Amino acid sequence: MALKSTIYKIDLNIADMDRQYYAQHSLTLAKHPSETDERVMVRLIAFTLFASESLVFGNGLSDDEEPDLWQKDLTGAIQLWIDVGLPTEKDIRKAIGKSAQVAVMLYGGKIADMWWQQNSKGLLKLNNLTVINLPDTQELAKLAAKSINISCTVQDAEVLLSHDSGSFNIMPVILKERT
Repeated sequence: MALKSTIYKIDLNIADMDRQYYAQHSLTLAKHPSETDERVMVRLIAFTLFASESLVFGNGLSDDEEPDLWQKDLTGAIQLWIDVGLPTEKDIRKAIGKSAQVAVMLYGGKIADMWWQQNSKGLLKLNNLTVINLPDTQELAKLAAKSINISCTVQDAEVLLSHDSGSFNIMPVILKERT
């Protein structure tokens, strides 16, 4: 018998002062059986950093042909493709062929640093790619619950997450910006 996804209901309030984006989102996020709470919360941070009314969660781990998050225009063309984790350079290049913009959200501390060290030479040449490393995301796993009410404030590239159980600061490190 196959394991089922765990469904998370998230009320997310975003105040992104860097992009002048302010919105309340009611999200439904499916956690794949093999996915960690930390990864779920990193997907939520990715949503926060790139939030728009048309950004949605993809099938991610359940479907190799879909990203973790994506944004399409009214014609169905993919405008933004976001992968969370440590994708292969081949997968990133494939995504670039399908989308106007690609973002990769790294996490995992030293493993993410090693991944960047091994892949940066080829990735730095790609124009429509953004690579962001999220250090110290282990604490985020404590926020994961089937029902979450969370506020995210983004200012000067720093993310402040506020939740009933406290608050966390995350300073995303931009390793590569799209050109």
